[in-house]
Amino acid sequence: MPLPYLHYDVFTNDPLAGNQLAVFPDVRGLSTGRMQRIAREMNFSESTFIFPSEEAGTDVRMRIFTPYVEMPMAGHPTIGSTFALAHTGAIQHGARRFVFGLNVGPTPVDLEWKDGALSFAWMTQRRPTFGSPIEARAAVAAALGLTENDLAPELPVQEITCGTPFVFVALRDRATVDRASGDLASFKKLPQGVAQMPIFLFAVDPGSSGTSVYSRMFAPDFGIIEDPATGGASGPLGCFLMQHGLVSGQAAKTIVSHQGVAMGRPSRIHIAIAGGPNAITDVKVGGEAVLVGRGEIVV
Repeated sequence: MPLPYLHYDVFTNDPLAGNQLAVFPDVRGLSTGRMQRIAREMNFSESTFIFPSEEAGTDVRMRIFTPYVEMPMAGHPTIGSTFALAHTGAIQHGARRFVFGLNVGPTPVDLEWKDGALSFAWMTQRRPTFGSPIEARAAVAAALGLTENDLAPELPVQEITCGTPFVFVALRDRATVDRASGDLASFKKLPQGVAQMPIFLFAVDPGSSGTSVYSRMFAPDFGIIEDPATGGASGPLGCFLMQHGLVSGQAAKTIVSHQGVAMGRPSRIHIAIAGGPNAITDVKVGGEAVLVGRGEIVV
């Protein structure tokens, strides 16, 4: 059965940058095992599979797979799939909102149009859940090929989730972010619970008023050595910045995370957080995507 797919680069408007995504727009009847095997065959950070809506208040059902696991939610697959469905006409031109049924439930995306085409999409994520600070700071640093002195001393190493949990590690500067490395063997040495989670490391760019962040993400347990753009971690990243006083007010609505630079796939992820510390009310992650290819898998 041939399955058509669209290949998008996400969180960029430049072809061959950003994060690659395979979108399968119609996979009715496809089994979970087959979707996982196709995602492993594509070998992108994630692939998405679109079904008819299964829940009132949603427009489609979407399942998201890394090469190793199915995800509860993810950002670059949601943004990229929005652009793909606008391209195929499944999203009506000029629509202001589209709702995906994800494993975490209904997930709305707000749409912006320009010159007859979708130009930008904002994904609403769940409000954050903050874990307690992780005490094993030295072990986390060592797993990244760094020392505890490379960590930002005033900020915790902390688990945060807006649907998918990540461990957030604030580093001293951009150069330290670039020096970090991640591999499965190093991560397996971390304490139980931490070892299985992806690690998101970042530094706030100086002189940016807290609105520009330089970041990387490692998730070898998911089959992702390094991710060029991680929308599912970007909402929690904005929440981390607000919770710990690095952004507030209007600055919290104009955060940009620059990810994938070290990989040669630069990405721009826009983040808008409303509310305040211990009272975050709205979490949005937005960006662009560009079509770079199409084809079909014969299975």
